[in-house]
Amino acid sequence: MTAHYLIRQRITLGVNRYELWTSDASWAPVTELAFAQQKRMKLKEEVPFFADDSKQAVRFSLKARNVMDVASVVDVVDVDGSVIGSFSKDFKKSLLISTWYVDQPGLPRAIGQEVSQLYAIVRRIGFEFVPYDFLFTAEDTGQPVMSIVRKWGVRDAYRITVEDERYDARLLLAMATGLDFLQNR
Repeated sequence: MTAHYLIRQRITLGVNRYELWTSDASWAPVTELAFAQQKRMKLKEEVPFFADDSKQAVRFSLKARNVMDVASVVDVVDVDGSVIGSFSKDFKKSLLISTWYVDQPGLPRAIGQEVSQLYAIVRRIGFEFVPYDFLFTAEDTGQPVMSIVRKWGVRDAYRITVEDERYDARLLLAMATGLDFLQNR
């Protein structure tokens, strides 16, 4: 069964704020799942995902293992601190086409790459407004795990389609959210 999600960025100064929703096939939000807030220019990322924008209850978080660098690993942790999974960027492969890995214990690694190499090159020569789409596939079978489609606008929005529901949605949604602020580092 396929699951659809929507991530919408709120326009603010000094912090990135994101609303995470379940969605229907036409991008319309259905149920709010979480609210995330990321302070810009931090050397070691730690982003809590709250139940809502009152920020009273944390549902899960993403935490960089080290100071953010070109090969940093980011863990996604539950409220009790247990690691759900992790994601990382392959810096060398990403010179030509952005490549990310998602790892969840007990499941095959998911490898995500930009769908269009042409768009990837165009963005690298200074046209960052060109939207990017990612397809993540299981390393062992090549079967789709999830896709991320960026809808460019006044505020960014991302449509996430999860094809393999064995993967924890919190891990995939944290990765998709992190993609917004980590992709251009």
